[in-house]
Amino acid sequence: MTSLLPYGRQSVTDDDVAAVVAALRSDWLTTGPEVTAFEAELSRWAGGAGVAVVANGTAALHVAYAAAGVGPGDEVIVPPMTFVATASSAVALGARVVFADVEEETFTLDPAAVAAATTGRTAVVAAVDYAGHPADYDALRAGLAGSDALLLADAAHSIGATYRGRPVGSLADLTTFSFFPTKNLTTAEGGAVATGDPELLTRARRFRTVGLVRERDELRWPDEGGWHQEVHAFGLNYRLPDVLCALGRSQLRRLDAFLRRRAELVARYDEALADLPGVLTPGRREWASPAWHLYPIRVLDGRRREVYDAMRAAGIGVQVNYLPVHWHPAFADLGYRRGSCPVAEGFYAQQLSLPLFPGLSDNDQERVVDALAAALRGVPVRPVA
Repeated sequence: MTSLLPYGRQSVTDDDVAAVVAALRSDWLTTGPEVTAFEAELSRWAGGAGVAVVANGTAALHVAYAAAGVGPGDEVIVPPMTFVATASSAVALGARVVFADVEEETFTLDPAAVAAATTGRTAVVAAVDYAGHPADYDALRAGLAGSDALLLADAAHSIGATYRGRPVGSLADLTTFSFFPTKNLTTAEGGAVATGDPELLTRARRFRTVGLVRERDELRWPDEGGWHQEVHAFGLNYRLPDVLCALGRSQLRRLDAFLRRRAELVARYDEALADLPGVLTPGRREWASPAWHLYPIRVLDGRRREVYDAMRAAGIGVQVNYLPVHWHPAFADLGYRRGSCPVAEGFYAQQLSLPLFPGLSDNDQERVVDALAAALRGVPVRPVA
């Protein structure tokens, strides 16, 4: 049987297990001290922004849009080169999604395309830090001058990255993180919303807790009794439990090491693939220090499917990230058409993610490079048992 080398994999240690076991043996399984501590520790990575942890990355987007007041009649600008949740969570609140194309080289949201798409109905512009490379937040912000739209950073790929020396989490009005197992740290499932605006943080925390209000000075009937709580605006149960926050806190202690190893592996890929015909390595801007969630190459000459199939047959778990969001049938059925975002669509036709995770050994990385070179030569790749 061929062993599959995945494109991403979590790193779980005995310390992580011990942290979860300690939480299981405590008095708290859902919302307790580990939640508060995890939010405080995440805040330090996010430049001091307030943090609300939530059930997953999609929930983080839903919570952030809800905190921003997104609803029917609003427009949310989204790049198509992202996971579908960046757009679908806005649709769930009744908004109309407007897709704006991405820039060449980084494939993050193009500020010029955003400026052209912004109208008086634009409520949020959602930038995506594709592959862990920050979007150009200063340029995006400048393009929104005179608009009431909020800037959101979908940082599912980029916790720990910096933009012009400033940490992701401090660059936009709202930032969302994901802690899925393949991400740069994991809580199994989990996510977070970060913001420097206390009002947005309050809205986010209430929405993730079914909309419950407990503060006495805000209750409509404050003298009902000590048990009393009210819902003033509807929310959902998107809470992240203490058990998973304990795992997240343990993982966060190794985030620096995770980021260093990802950077080492990216540098090794860059060197190994620099002179390989038929591929382009990922670009980056001098002002960015990416977190490198993905290593997205471009396979030229229409050979992406051929190379994908050959490498998968050899046990190399390459992946494609992502189908342009407006190509999904759910969006096509709403009238969105192919051809509207040519840079993103052209990139999709070539994109292939090579395995990248902190536990990837040098030997396994060399196996990936050898398999890619063989696939490009059209030579059958020998599976590794």
